Amino acid sequence: QVRLVESGGGSVQAGGSLRLSCVASRYIKSSYCMGWFRQAPGKEREGLAAADTGGRSLYYTDSVKGRFTISQDNAKNTLYLQINSLKPEDTAMYYCALRTSARCGGYWYTPAEYNYWGQGTQVTVSS
Repeated sequence: QVRLVESGGGSVQAGGSLRLSCVASRYIKSSYCMGWFRQAPGKEREGLAAADTGGRSLYYTDSVKGRFTISQDNAKNTLYLQINSLKPEDTAMYYCALRTSARCGGYWYTPAEYNYWGQGTQVTVSS
């Protein structure tokens, strides 16, 4: 079992930045996939970015490329999401997730591919 704990969310003005963190309760093998998702009220959970835990590949959904950056510190069992130029439409609950069945692949953005989830951290962006 792995517990994932997100932090770093908050209320910010449009144009601001946040860095979200996701700490895993134990060492994460290099053959897994970790991702960031978000869900706004009334909307489906959306895949934002993912990374092979071995550091081989990074994935982003087109809508966040250039503003969001995923990174990881394996020594700290921590996944990060740097979010710049925040917009009101970025307001959502942000979740990190872990997939232990394989590295990230063509369906990295699909929530059903992940078997561990954090509790989420809220990001609210005001105009």
